[in-house]
Amino acid sequence: MNKAYINLLIGGPGTGKSTTLKGLRDKGFKCFEEISRQVTLQAQKEGVDQLFLKQPLLFSEKLLEGRITQYKTALSLQETCFIDRGIPDITAYMDLFKEEYPQLFVDANKKYSYDFIFHFPVWEEIYEQDNERYENLEQAQKIDAQLIKTYKDLGYSIIEVPKTSIQERIDFIMKYI
Repeated sequence: MNKAYINLLIGGPGTGKSTTLKGLRDKGFKCFEEISRQVTLQAQKEGVDQLFLKQPLLFSEKLLEGRITQYKTALSLQETCFIDRGIPDITAYMDLFKEEYPQLFVDANKKYSYDFIFHFPVWEEIYEQDNERYENLEQAQKIDAQLIKTYKDLGYSIIEVPKTSIQERIDFIMKYI
């Protein structure tokens, strides 16, 4: 590999991003996990069941801070990295739920750019709700559509990852880097 790429795995909840990320990590790539679960779990420890639903701006500010840190860390490594969800995911969610946010979110979308955007489409057969994933399948589909719109509006080309086995998904991604 001649260039160190900062790659994103995007898509609605429950589409296999985290499992694929684990497979990429097992292949020796530096990978950064989705941080919204950490933010959600921390809020639950502090007595707030769903921080995004109760205080969406505070939740989003915590995500923005964490995702910028992930981006800067990935950039400093000077090696190909994969990140589960990116900075623009934050405004995509806020736009979908019609929440207002300050200009710093828009500025961050423009300031921090990614090399490849790998989109994991909603896959009904593998979708599951859990303690931190409150969205039902229909909501996951709406989130997915908003993510695609947000990234395209920012000028990104989106590479759709096929609904196949984890190994086939990893092999597909490897063709691009």
